[in-house]
This record gives sequence, structure tokens and C-alpha cells, in this order.
Amino acid sequence: MTGERAEDVPVGGGAAAEPTGAGTAEGVAADDPTAMPAAAGATGSVDFAWTPHPSDWRAALRTAVPLYRWVPWFAAAFAVFGVVVLVIGPTVPGVVALVLAALMAAMVPVTTWVSFHNHPIAAKAVTGSADGHSLRMAVSGAARSEVDWARLPGWSETGRTFVLRTPESGMYAVPHRAFGSGDGVEKFRALLAEHVGPAA
Repeated sequence: MTGERAEDVPVGGGAAAEPTGAGTAEGVAADDPTAMPAAAGATGSVDFAWTPHPSDWRAALRTAVPLYRWVPWFAAAFAVFGVVVLVIGPTVPGVVALVLAALMAAMVPVTTWVSFHNHPIAAKAVTGSADGHSLRMAVSGAARSEVDWARLPGWSETGRTFVLRTPESGMYAVPHRAFGSGDGVEKFRALLAEHVGPAA
């Protein structure tokens, strides 16, 4: 998840915190021995598991942080400008524009990769389940959390990732691959729509 802490450390100038596999949020029961997991196969429940990748964080940050979303477009604009300037004649301005374009294009993947690999639990396997009452996730040997649906302010979905906002302005990033080849993605999307509301 991204406990944007999901990493719990702000990225992009503090505009948002970083995503992680799982985290503990306010109003969440962490390491609560009385917490009851959803029964396997229960009606309306879905189980999932995955090993996080930097691309999961990148997808979440592009959804939640405008800077991350627009940087590729700025990079493309600078690249076009640099090429046009080189064709017209001035070499130095054209080269500078192309260098800036390359730096901007690399900014999102590089900063995300660094943040991901500097986070102590980012790469640990995550397991979870969800039903009509709550969302539960656990990072192997590191942390557990349970969040009531009513405490999630909203959610969105990219082509391959669910991005769940947390009460602390963080994120949980749950990739589609976590649900395997069954109908888990559709079930999870239906739970979110029913208990949190339509996707942003």
C-alpha cells in the first residue's frame, strides 16, 4: 500500500507521502490480537497478496500528485522545443532544452526507485483481505492494519492499480496482479464502490 506513509515520508516536496505495501492509519487496529480476519470464501469477501514493485508506487503517485502526473508532458514539450531550436540553428539552447527534457523524464522513475529502496518495508510481501466491514493488510513480519471503509476518504484506479486514500493523506496502492487470475479485481472494485463511493 502506500501508506503516502505507505512509505510515511512525503515525496514531491511534501505534496504527498509515499506509497507502501501496508501501513497503520489512525483509527486502525494494528497488531490487534482480537482482530478477526475475513473467513476465506465468505460472501462478498476477497483475498489478495503481492510483492510490491517501484512501479506500484509510481502509479499511485501519478494519480495523487499533480507534479508526478504532468512531468512527462513537460519533458515532451522541452524535447520538441529542443529539436525545433536545433533545426532552426542555435545549438546551445537546443542542447540545453534536450538535456532538461531528459532530466525531467528521469525524475519520476528515479526518485520513486530511490524512495522505494530506502523504505524499510516497501519490498516486503503483502497479504490482505476485504469484506463488507473493512480492509485488512499485513506486511510479512513487519506490520498489520485494519481500516473501516468509512475511514477511507476516496479511491481511484489506474490501468493496473487501485489507489486508496487514507485519513492521514497517505495512500495504499493495491495492484491488480495481487488478485490473481480470478474475479478478485471486480469484487474489490465493487466493495470500494459500495462502501467508499465512486472512483475519483
